[in-house]
Order: sequence, then structure tokens, then C-alpha cells
Amino acid sequence: MGSEQMVTVFGAYGHTGRFVVAQLRDRGFVPVLSGRDADKLRALAYESGLEARPASVDDPDALDRALAGAAAVINCAGPFATTAAPVIEAALRAGIPYLDVAAEIEANVDTFTHFADRARAAGAVIVPAMAFYGGLGDLLTTAAMGDWTAADEAHIAYGLNGWHPTAGTRAAGVISRQRRDGRRVRYTNGQLEYRHDDPPTMEWPFPAPMGPRAVIGEFTMADVVTVPSHLSIPEVRTYMTVEAARDVLAPDTPTPAPADELGRSAQTFLVDVVVRSGGSERRAVATGQDIYAITAPLVVEAVDRILTGRTRTVGVASAGELFDATDFLRALSPHISVDLRP
Repeated sequence: MGSEQMVTVFGAYGHTGRFVVAQLRDRGFVPVLSGRDADKLRALAYESGLEARPASVDDPDALDRALAGAAAVINCAGPFATTAAPVIEAALRAGIPYLDVAAEIEANVDTFTHFADRARAAGAVIVPAMAFYGGLGDLLTTAAMGDWTAADEAHIAYGLNGWHPTAGTRAAGVISRQRRDGRRVRYTNGQLEYRHDDPPTMEWPFPAPMGPRAVIGEFTMADVVTVPSHLSIPEVRTYMTVEAARDVLAPDTPTPAPADELGRSAQTFLVDVVVRSGGSERRAVATGQDIYAITAPLVVEAVDRILTGRTRTVGVASAGELFDATDFLRALSPHISVDLRP
């Protein structure tokens, strides 16, 4: 448990940030509220009784004050193309672990590219995409691999019954589209490939209770960065149910609305991971509720494991490389159901 260690949450007042703050408190940590909007921070501090430390990414001194005395920092403030590097720099100055919940593919690539050597040399731990996208898919893929050291391909299919995006998701999408110059991206032949054509539509054989559903193929998510960062798999493809893809791309889809006492929306998900090597196939399936809410136990479990020394490496590392994937998924049982299938 947290033993009342302080953990700074940058972007604490955002939709996902609030779930992370609540989960930290449930696990015995003391969240320190930080972010760029001082008014929103003050309101959350008044509501929660927690300390607020406003900071902007262009003010290193303020970031240093926000991280002072903290055991770790969790960055929940997108777009991460703007926030990740300054907060990582502050974490390196403070000598504490950094984790974020970035779903932005290019921002995660930047973290691996620009900080891998420095973090390894410093013995620091930096974990990008420790969230539903990037983190959960990586853990499931790593667990499905088992004793395989390589595979020919990995397929991660997202069965969402709908997707009401947050303001942060929309802002991140704008940045990503700008960086790609309107192109789409996929991971093939061991590298990211940018394309102008439309992604394919197909049927994916989701297991019960969902069953076969129409999906957008090559609806590429952060898993194409996290999985290949440590697993020898030259083809990594991600898929999204058509209705969820339609929701998130529509400009008039509303933001998530709470549907239970925990503040979770009614959204449900089934993540179906298939890895293939030669003629063999292995599978891992996870089911749960609300992709934003589930990010909180994912990233807080990661913080707890880092601070208690249950890690496998240092430097910039994805969830599957840093942790025992099967044990990590087992620890999430109060929040998701996982089925590892040979």
C-alpha cells in the first residue's frame, strides 16, 4: 500500500486525473494536485482537502515545486506532445519515477527516443502510456506470449460498445492528426508506416459475450509503440469496433456521463489479444467498464510496484517490460476480468 507517500498528479482536475486521484487515496497514497489551471486546482483542493500546487510546462521552477517531496509523478495532462517532456525533465531533476497515460502514438515515440539513454544512465524509471491504450494491451500481449521469445504477429482488438471522448482525447487527436499531416499510421515490417488510404473494415471474432463484430482494421493505438519496444513482433495491428470509432470521430458525441457511484460511465469494453507464431496461436481477453476509469488502477498499481521494487528494468519501459505481466493483471482482478487462453 501507499504508506501515505506523496504522488503528484499533473492534470489532476481532468476527467482521468480525478479517477487517478481517487485511486491513489484508496491505495493509501497522498495525491498532490497539480496542473496548469490554478482555478480548477483550487476547486478540486477545496472539494478533496488535498494540497494544490499549480504549475505550467513552460515554468521549470513551478514544476520543481509541484514535485518537491513526492515519491513519483503521474502525468494525466494532454496533449502529451506538449506536456510529457517538461514533466519528465522535472521528474529527472527530482530523481523520482515518471508515469503518464498518453494514448498519443507520436508522443510515446518521442519519450522512448529522447529519454531512453538518459533515464537508463540515471537509473530512473519512466513509463509512458500506462493506461487503457498502450499499457493494458501491452500487458495482455506480454502475458499471452508466455514463454515465447518472439512471434510473427500480434492483434489487439478493442470491443467497445461506444466511446464518448473527453476534451483531452479530442485535443490529443487534433495534435496527432497535425503531426501526421492527415495520414493514418500502422506498425508493419518492424516499423511505423504512414499511409493516405482508408483503413479496412472487417469482422473480428470477439469471444462471448460480445461475439463477432464489425471493426475498423488498423485503427492504430499506442500499443504499436509499447509492444514492439520490448517484444520481437514485426506486425502489431489494432482494431476498433465500428460504433466506437464512429463515436470518437463524430464532432457532436458528448463527453462521458457518470452512471454509477464511482463516477464511471456505462461504457463497457472487451480487449481481445491474439499472438501468432508459426502455426500456433495464443490469446488473452480482458473485460471491464469505462476505459478512462480503468486507467486509474492500471497506473496506480504501476506506481505501487515501482515504489516497492517490483520491477524488472530501469530507463524508459512499457508496462509489459517493466512488470510481471501475468501477476500485474491478476492484481487488477477487482477492476477487470482477464482470461489467458492457450
